[in-house]
Formats: sequence, structure tokens, C-alpha cells
Amino acid sequence: MADTALNVEKIALKRDAISREVLNLVPETIARTYNVIPLEVKGNALKIAMANITDIRALEAVESRTKMRVETVAATPDDVLAAIDFHYQTSYGELEKHLSLLTSSNGETTIEELMPDTTVDAPIAKALTLIIDEAIKARASDIHIQPEEDCLRIRYRIDGTLHERHILPLQIAVPLISRIKILAKMNIADHHRPQDGQLSVKPKDRPAIDIRVGTVPNVHGEMAALRLLDKSKAIMKLPQLGFLRQSYERFEEMLKVPYGMILVTGPTGAGKTTTLYASLNNLDRTGRNILTIEDPVEYRFKTINQIQVNPRAGLTFASGLRSILRLDPDVILVGEIRDAETANIAIQSALTGHLVLSSIHANDAVGVVSRLLDLDIEPFLIASALIGVVAQRMGRRVCPGCSEMIEVPVIEQHAYTKETGEQKTHFLTGKGCKSCTNTGFQGRIGFFEIMAISDRIRSMILEGVNADQIRRIAIQEGMVPLIRDGMMKVKHNITTPAEVLRNAYVND
Repeated sequence: MADTALNVEKIALKRDAISREVLNLVPETIARTYNVIPLEVKGNALKIAMANITDIRALEAVESRTKMRVETVAATPDDVLAAIDFHYQTSYGELEKHLSLLTSSNGETTIEELMPDTTVDAPIAKALTLIIDEAIKARASDIHIQPEEDCLRIRYRIDGTLHERHILPLQIAVPLISRIKILAKMNIADHHRPQDGQLSVKPKDRPAIDIRVGTVPNVHGEMAALRLLDKSKAIMKLPQLGFLRQSYERFEEMLKVPYGMILVTGPTGAGKTTTLYASLNNLDRTGRNILTIEDPVEYRFKTINQIQVNPRAGLTFASGLRSILRLDPDVILVGEIRDAETANIAIQSALTGHLVLSSIHANDAVGVVSRLLDLDIEPFLIASALIGVVAQRMGRRVCPGCSEMIEVPVIEQHAYTKETGEQKTHFLTGKGCKSCTNTGFQGRIGFFEIMAISDRIRSMILEGVNADQIRRIAIQEGMVPLIRDGMMKVKHNITTPAEVLRNAYVND
């Protein structure tokens, strides 16, 4: 990739190509300050990748630190930052150094050491910061802090799968959880009931990240789960989610309908909220009054009015939805339809001139109709209000740094052939490298099943036709089933047959 202004060839950084000895020559603070990363040493020359090769101050800083002659190559700013994040990850030794200073002579941590403002340099504060920073660099969506009989286990959820990162002394559990509780404005003295809260952190060279915290007592103490809410994911556009062209065009047409209801379904962690937010981003946010009611409000948007559910104050999905209707909305997003009351109000809102977007739990797109019937919604109301349904799952992308064509088991070959009609034995699979934590996957993509409610399907709902028949007609009318959508992404070398079978299988 050439920089046309300077006529310089930019390299694509390979994350697994830099040795620890070379990295130690340039501290992380210098690397981040000047957006540079060392690549290799040849004699007395150090080769570095830079986002701006004309930055004289950066060159002087690296030369002064290393006492070596510096050779430069250009790379994109995003590539350099990603390489810095990957290679300068927290080591266990650094974390252990802070933990060794954690306890006082009597083996206890004082309340002053836990406070958020006065002791940011205290060992427990440093330890928590290192754990969170490492999780952010590793692209983790969640941090699990779990006390066990003889240790404290720290795990990160990366691309939907948990990875064990640290095994710490059990005595660290209480002060670490207490520090989190104080930062998240939770009750530090209550160890017997579940609690939830929220805090915010500001990583280096990144926008602030909100963290949703939940704690619950277990048999060995208190465990905590920290959900990292990366704002960059909230502003994703629909094309970035992984729709096939046919499915994308169908969903766009559904969003153009001025009023009615669009529901997104799938299990927890399937990306429903991301799809709903991307749908809002696809709408006219200036000329339409968009209101949301959520539990919790995970991401904040300009030009959108967002309401946080608060059951203690009497603000539930149902009561909030009633209030929203008096605020002249054009578009309403309901975080989740959980009960009959919310479902009824949402349906009535859709029938009275509002576009309603929401999520609901069901196995597949057709199953949403059965779920609404189970919530005592009349068939004629469902048929009148429903515009369409999106069922979705998430699958992992093959890591581009270690991908290779290999032969997969026969059952995966047959599943691929059944959905695509193509005979194939070898598929792109990641063998595992440092970049993907030896998993063979990096990043995720959505698998989608989109059912538009046609006149024929409306008639079937009114007549009480069973789900299998509705599904058959929906497929005839162009709905791509989840597993077929996933296998089409296998065909384009995005994921693997095993990943599709693991995530997109629906028991018919």
C-alpha cells in the first residue's frame, strides 16, 4: 500500500514477527507517544515502523533511548497501534510485582488503598488497571474474576470464547472485588447479595470505555463479571455486520416501512443489541424523534433520547413504554420484550403509527411468532403489526495470520454440501498463532435469518398454521436459513464449517 504524498511503500505489520528482545529496546510509553514500534535489529541499526516517518522528534527519542541508528518503514496508524496493543500486553511478572506489594504486614488491605481517587498508585489499583488494560488490548468483551478453593482465576472472553489468563493467590480476591465495587459505586459491605454497577476507564490512546459490573456470592467468596462496552462497536453500520447481499437488501426494505414492528431474536451474546443500534444508525436521526428504553443503556448516542429502566423507581419496560408514547416518538427501541404487558404495549405502539424495534428470545425467526402467541398476543395483532423478524448468531472469523486449507471431517463436508450444493473437502482454517492466542480465529461475524412478513404469511398466522409450514413458505419467499447463511460465509473463506455447526444449528 503506497503513500502517494511521500511515494513511500507502507508495510502491513505481522503481529507474530517481533521478538521480546527487540521490544525491550523501546518502552511502551515511547511507542505509544510517537506511534512507533521496533521491528528488528541488524548490527547497530534498529528498524522501526512509524505512522509518520517525517516525525523528527520520534526519531530522536528512539535514537536517544536505544543509542542505535534508526531505519524507518511506514505503516498505517491503525496497524502500528494494533501492533503496540498486541506486543506490549501485560506480563504475569508485572502483575505479580504489584500483587506482592498488595497486603500490609497484617495481611489485610486498608480501605484507603481501595478508594478510587486518593490512591490510584496503590498496588490493588495498579493490579486492577493492568488486568483491564490487558483485556482491552486482547479485544476481550468480558473479564471473569472467579474465586476457587485455592486460587483466584481471571478469564477473558475473546470472540465469544473464554480464555484463562491469570491464576492469582486467593488472598487477592477480597481486595480486588472490593476495589471494583467502590469504582462501580456498589455496596462494599454487602457480600451476600448480587449487585450490579458501572464504571468508566480511559486507556492510553483510546476513548473512554464503560464497564458494566455484576457481582454474586459463590461458595468460595464473591465472583465478578465485567462487560467491556467498546463504543466503536456501537457505531457499526449494517453492512459491517456480515449480511449477505440478499439478506441486507431485504432488511433495508423492512427498515423503510414507516410504522410496524421489527424483532431481533437470538441467545444472549448473539449480537442483538449491536444489530438494533446499527439499525438506528441506518435511520434518519435528524428528521425523526427516536427514543429508546433499555436495561441497561450500554452505549450512548447523540440525537437519540435513551431511557434507563429502573424498577425500584417504578420505571419498567412496560411503564416506560407508556410514557414514551406521550413524547411524540417516530421510532421506539425497546431493549427486550420479556413479558405479556410489554409485548402488548409494543404491538399497540406499532399499530398506532410508530416504528418499533426490539429483541425477544426465540430459537429462530419463525419461533418469534410462537413466542408472541405464548405471551397471549392475538394472532390478528401479530399479523397486523409485525414487519419482519431477524434471527441471528455469532461465529468466529478465521485468523488471517495463520490460515491454511485443510481437510475437515466428513460430517462438516456433508453439512456444507447440503446447504450450498458444492462438493468440497478442504476449507480455510486457522492453525493458531500468537495473534489469535493459538485459537485460529480472530474477530466475529453474524449469521442471519431474515423473515419478511408477506401477505401469505400474515394469512397463515391468522389461520393458526403451524411453524413448520410458515418456515417452508418463508424459505420459498427468499428467507435464507441460519445454517445456510453461515455456510455461504464458509464458501467465502470467512469462517469454518465447524463454527457454523456449533453456532447456527437450530433443532427443527
